[in-house]
Amino acid sequence: MFTGIIEERGRIVGWETTPDGGARLTIDAPTTSADAHHGDSIAVSGVCLTVVRFGDGRFTADVMGQTLAVSAIADLAEGDEVNLERAAKVGDRLGGHIVQGHVDGVGRLVQIRDEGAWRVLRVSLPDDLAPLVVDKGSIAVAGTSLTVSAVGRDGGAHWFEVSLIPETLQATTLGGLGAGDRVNLETDVLARHVARLLALAPASEGMA
Repeated sequence: MFTGIIEERGRIVGWETTPDGGARLTIDAPTTSADAHHGDSIAVSGVCLTVVRFGDGRFTADVMGQTLAVSAIADLAEGDEVNLERAAKVGDRLGGHIVQGHVDGVGRLVQIRDEGAWRVLRVSLPDDLAPLVVDKGSIAVAGTSLTVSAVGRDGGAHWFEVSLIPETLQATTLGGLGAGDRVNLETDVLARHVARLLALAPASEGMA
């Protein structure tokens, strides 16, 4: 489990395509890899990956082909920066919200507005995720815990907005995004459970 509070911006220094259609990433990350061990979980721009090798301020993790197919990890290349967070420890403060590192979908940045020291990002929202995203609710964008500042729909396309403070712009990769860039999205796990319960309720009542 993670909290969506980014610890470090790492840099991809190795990308090896594997025979099964996956990839093996090596990331330069002095802070995140300082106490890494084989088998540890690290969220890489919102995707929970498992450490398979570590040392010299770097760690290596495997990415399945399925993960590449459903996330924005596939857009990365050597030299790109990623948001990193180690798994939360029991007893830690929950500074963000409960994040699993399981990407629900991919959004595309459709608008950027600078409002003084703040920056507002408008991100497209897949139709199936729209019911799970609410104004003032929580969402993880590229692994970063953020508060939804607006939701809407242009024609048939859903979108949401997040407002970023200067610290977030500096400490994460979100400050370097441009229009058209794709980002990993993870909706609030509580919203997902409620949606599932509601979806099953009619069938359960009919069986009673």
